Amino acid sequence: MRRKIPSHSALMAFEAAARHGSFARAADELALTEGAISRQIGRLEAFLGVTLFERVGNRVRLRPNGERYAAQVRETLDRLERDSNYLIGQPEDSASLDIAILPTFATRWLIPRLKRFLQRHPNITVHLAERMEPFVLTGSGFDAAIHFEHPAWTGMRTHRLLHEVLVPVCDPGLIAGRDPATALDALPRLHRRQNPEAWRLYAAETGMTLTNPAIGARYDLHAMLIEAALAGLGVALVPRLYVETEIADGRLVAPWPEGTSISKTFCFVMPEAIRLSEGPLQAFAEWLLAEARSSNTRE
Repeated sequence: MRRKIPSHSALMAFEAAARHGSFARAADELALTEGAISRQIGRLEAFLGVTLFERVGNRVRLRPNGERYAAQVRETLDRLERDSNYLIGQPEDSASLDIAILPTFATRWLIPRLKRFLQRHPNITVHLAERMEPFVLTGSGFDAAIHFEHPAWTGMRTHRLLHEVLVPVCDPGLIAGRDPATALDALPRLHRRQNPEAWRLYAAETGMTLTNPAIGARYDLHAMLIEAALAGLGVALVPRLYVETEIADGRLVAPWPEGTSISKTFCFVMPEAIRLSEGPLQAFAEWLLAEARSSNTRE
């Protein structure tokens, strides 16, 4: 079935005119005449059956539906340009994967291990993009996602990777010569903005006394919390798997009990079963699950 898609020339003319708010400036950018830009946009409007611009004298202004369409066209053209530039000059046997991932999991767990995958599969390039919230994977442009277990992934194939266990950590100088049990209540506590109840739930689970558990600086990412703890700004409640190296080399200490009831599970989300996936995604999935098993065994 033939796709009902406007011509590339019409979309290019429309995107440039929408961005500049001027047919004349769009014509200069695309090395066309203003009349040519006007004709291309006229053809696009006829194709869509929608008026995209309001003509006011010598000026043009996007209508509301034109503004929405312009944003969508710009995103599509940008992605097409990126994908085309990537393919230019690539070896014929090369492949790439686009993976959506939680940012701190990427920087603290996946990226330090990714070299092992690339050594095994040098022809596969792995692109990572941050996604903080679950989303509809189908049609997103991503091959897979690494995220928390969530009902939003219903219908997808999910594979458990690691269980997040939260532990309070801080710079060792903050508790030098102090009883950790009483120091935790006295020290500044650092919070993740998306989980404001974490310290209260931690205290209830572990029996630790925390006066005013909600007080303290808030940060968007676990990565920010970890850096704040390393800087001696207070105690951060973070996943142990993110700070194993810092604890092992003594840059952070964790003398308090772990919290398990407020944790989540990381999973790998795919549109279909591993054995049915294309070669590059299948290879990445098998490697990722093996890395997770190895990490769980060490823990």
